[in-house]
Amino acid sequence: MLKRISAFAIFLLATMFAITSFAKGKPEYYEIRVYSFKTAVQKTVVEDYFKNAAIPAYNRAGVTSVGVFDEADQKDGLKLYVLIPYKSLDDVVKVSAKLSADAVYQQAGKPYLDADHTTPAYERFESSLSVAFKNWTSMKVPTTNAPKSERVYEYRLYESHSEVKGNKKVHMFNEGGEIDIFVRLGFNPVFYAQTIIGGKQPNLVYMTTFDNRKSRDEHWKAFGADSEWNRIKVLPEYDHAMTKAEIHFLTPTEYSQI
Repeated sequence: MLKRISAFAIFLLATMFAITSFAKGKPEYYEIRVYSFKTAVQKTVVEDYFKNAAIPAYNRAGVTSVGVFDEADQKDGLKLYVLIPYKSLDDVVKVSAKLSADAVYQQAGKPYLDADHTTPAYERFESSLSVAFKNWTSMKVPTTNAPKSERVYEYRLYESHSEVKGNKKVHMFNEGGEIDIFVRLGFNPVFYAQTIIGGKQPNLVYMTTFDNRKSRDEHWKAFGADSEWNRIKVLPEYDHAMTKAEIHFLTPTEYSQI
């Protein structure tokens, strides 16, 4: 009888482990674009492109949620941030090929895709590719009833001085429990990811969301006072894991799907 119970317990544990592993799933990949503009006219062209051509085409290609954001304070001039999630690295290539073969997209996107050299659609855009953390493998579209115009999407980029320390900061979020603190305190996270292609490496990026700026400030005040955060931040293994934090306050456009 005891052997039978033990065998059942082992089977149950194995099943639970398999379910947990499946639930975590394979990590997504995120393309993050930052467009720069010289004029408001350029920005309008790019916004029309995403609203009427790109987002519908990405959706047809299997990308369910594309985020497009304005920078709230415009401290670096006219910018537009775009977040495109992919289910796999293979999808990055496949989705691009689908867009190239999508006649509806090609027609709707003409003002952007076929812009003349004398009237370019944008000044430049920077693009990076990152892979989701193992403890947050897929993007979560935030749940809030706040008007889009009032919401604050906080996009952070944490730089490290070496690959080893960069991996340690990722470890701090995963095994160290930093993600758990964000969730427990209600930061409404969208994604956490480590950059694999792009500038300012090594770095990690993540996005949290709030109903408004007041809510954002209150959440970070609670984070700073949290006993678990104050315990893990002084652990020797995470010493100097991050050297610089870049913070951007974003507002979703009315057509953003995130």
